[in-house]
Amino acid sequence: MTFEPTPEFAAHLDAQDPLHLFRNLFHIPPGPEGGEAVYLCGNSLGLLPRAARAAVEEEFASWEERAVEGHFLGAMPWMHYHENLTAATARLVGARPVEVVVMNNLTVNLHLLLITFYRPTATRYKVLMEGGAFPSDQYALESQVKLHGYQPDDAIVELVPRPGEYTLRTEDIEAKIQELGDSLATVILGGVNYYTGQAFDMAAITRAGHAVGAMVGFDLAHAAGNLLLHLHDWDVDFACWCSYKYLNSGPGGTSGVFVHERFANRPDLPRLAGWWGHDPADRFQMKKGFRPMPGAAGWQLSNAQIFPMAIHRIALNLVDEAGGMPVLRQKSEQLTAYLEFLIRRLQLPKEVLEIITPQDPNQRGCQLSLLVHRNGRELFDHLASVGVMADWREPNVIRMAPVPLYNTFADVQRAGAALADWALIAE
Repeated sequence: MTFEPTPEFAAHLDAQDPLHLFRNLFHIPPGPEGGEAVYLCGNSLGLLPRAARAAVEEEFASWEERAVEGHFLGAMPWMHYHENLTAATARLVGARPVEVVVMNNLTVNLHLLLITFYRPTATRYKVLMEGGAFPSDQYALESQVKLHGYQPDDAIVELVPRPGEYTLRTEDIEAKIQELGDSLATVILGGVNYYTGQAFDMAAITRAGHAVGAMVGFDLAHAAGNLLLHLHDWDVDFACWCSYKYLNSGPGGTSGVFVHERFANRPDLPRLAGWWGHDPADRFQMKKGFRPMPGAAGWQLSNAQIFPMAIHRIALNLVDEAGGMPVLRQKSEQLTAYLEFLIRRLQLPKEVLEIITPQDPNQRGCQLSLLVHRNGRELFDHLASVGVMADWREPNVIRMAPVPLYNTFADVQRAGAALADWALIAE
């Protein structure tokens, strides 16, 4: 497609967009001078679905009217509430229902999974992750290796780009895995790097890890609801993700977990056990002796977080109503390509601004990370002043993410025009 930078062209694309009306199903923040802001922060916090408040109010009403009996009565009894999310979650990440469960928060789930899938020995104890991973992942892995008596500087191997590059090459990741060989216990990467926006080749990385006998897992915080995922077919061992970014399920929202079907009936696997992961057939007999439920559900600890899950149910329904991730991904690629076009047409020298997210659509989601070498904070403040809500990351990166469920081509055109205005001022 040949893009044009005009409002008329953006309006034409929006008129052809089958998802255009989905924007009306979300609350859009106001701009500084009235009207709607251009919200490009879905990679940090997704917007509020309009139906979410009623879904939570329904559970408040059940609590008010039924009290403890809400666990057993009503349209969706709390006892089995998380099961209402299973099918949609499986579709979202390319899994089988037995492989997924919604529970807890992201870093809690990462720890629970690492207890099982990081089992170091005297000779196989290394962990491979990307350098500059999100701090929570770094802290989790540091504490996990210390838990087993190892030092992070020795046990954790960080992948870094080649000199002069900002992102990792798949062949370099594969080569490092092969180099570590029998010493490598676990590979744990972000599906999409939060800073650069690079999407990793999870299928290739999983194959390489398995070839040397390592477990392979992914933090999908920036990938779930953003990329087309096929976790089962890729043979990934484990994964977890949050729901408050591209999945629009509210700040601090609940988290998803994937554990491959091959581990579904492995009660011998070490894990931190909890009541809700126990076999429901005799859960209420209150006996000693943990017997895990089959599949990912066997990693549950406590009963469902009803209010966050009510919001998450609405958000997952919106994904399905839109046609699922294949439809969303198609629009996402177009929106991101349009944003890239508008930035590159400014022809700013690299000494001023450069896009550090890969240009290949297969190596990115909808986020573009702009490395601003001159007056980066001034650019960020300029965008905010004209109603373009982007995301600042120290020391000098602006992240912009046009999300297909609620962003429009007109949004992207407005953001491009704001960047063009700044470029003229900066000259």
